[in-house]
Formats: sequence, C-alpha cells, structure tokens
Amino acid sequence: MNWQGITVGYALSGSHCTLPEIMPQIQRFVDAGANVVPVVSQSVLTTDTRFGASAHWRSELTRMTGNEIISTIVDAEPLGPSKRFDVMLIAPCTGNTTSKLANAMTDGPVLMAAKAQMRNGRPLVLAISTNDGLGLNAANIAKLLVAKNIFFVPFGQDNPQQKPNSLVARMDLAIDTCEAALQGKQLQPMLIERFLFA
Repeated sequence: MNWQGITVGYALSGSHCTLPEIMPQIQRFVDAGANVVPVVSQSVLTTDTRFGASAHWRSELTRMTGNEIISTIVDAEPLGPSKRFDVMLIAPCTGNTTSKLANAMTDGPVLMAAKAQMRNGRPLVLAISTNDGLGLNAANIAKLLVAKNIFFVPFGQDNPQQKPNSLVARMDLAIDTCEAALQGKQLQPMLIERFLFA
C-alpha cells in the first residue's frame, strides 16, 4: 500500500513493557511514507519505569515522526472538526483504555482522539495489551468487537500457564491491520496463538 498522503494517529497508552516493541512499528509507518502523529496518555507522558524514562520515549516519538506529541485533552479536541487522522491506532491499548473506550469515558488525550475518530466515522484500530483480557475486561473487548469502525490487531494469550487472562496483540501486524481497516475490513485471523510458555 502507498501510505503517502495518509495521516496515522498513533496513540500509546501505559503498557510500558510493550513500548520497546511498538517503536519499530511506528518506524514502519514512517518508512512507508505515512504522516504519523503521536498521541500519548498521561502515564506515557510522565512515568519513568524499568522499561525506559518518559523523556526518552517522548524524544523518540518526536524524532521518529517529526511531529509534536498530542498530550492533552485540549490538544486532542480539534481532531474531530479537523478530521486530521485517516486512521488511528492505539498501540498498546491497555485494559484501562479498553474499559473506558467501551464505556464512553473521555478522560485523557488518547480517549479524546479516539472519540474524535469515531465521531468522524473513520477507522480506529486497537492493539490490546492487558492482563485481564479474559477476565473482567472480556466484556469490554466484546462491546468493542461489534462496534462500527473499530478493528483489532490480531491478538492472543501471551502466557496462558502463568497469566491465563492476559491478551496481547501481534504488534508487528499493526500496519497490515491499519491497511485493512482503511478498506473497512478486519485483518484475519483476528484470534491467534501468540506465545505458548511451558
């Protein structure tokens, strides 16, 4: 697919352990010619973890995309009227973000951007990363699975023996999922065997 002229809203929520995995995926969009606009949750914006300092992630996002980071509700609100994003991807999409999205809560820039995307009837792609995807969050995922214009990066259990409720998307399939979503299609198969630990 030719990504020239296509603007991708790439939103990151606070599954900090997944951030090193998703950075190369952002680069793939950039290398393909997409205009990538980063959107970050408050957690990604301010929290230092063993997976990296928040300043490092902010610097990398700005360097890779060449765009300023959308990091407040005020900055995200104009995305609706401007129809800026052709496709929006939330990767990683935590259980917290999944729950709020499924229940129409808008308390941060990622969710405000998602609300704007849904308002415009444009594709919203979720790459879930949650320890309770087969627990309490299963109901929220189910609500989003049947929602119009919402698509999922193929996902599966990442550690069924030790964390049987945990679900994680195949982040390397993010660009393929977005390409399908722009055509109004869900990339298949959606439910996959991700990792199996003995």
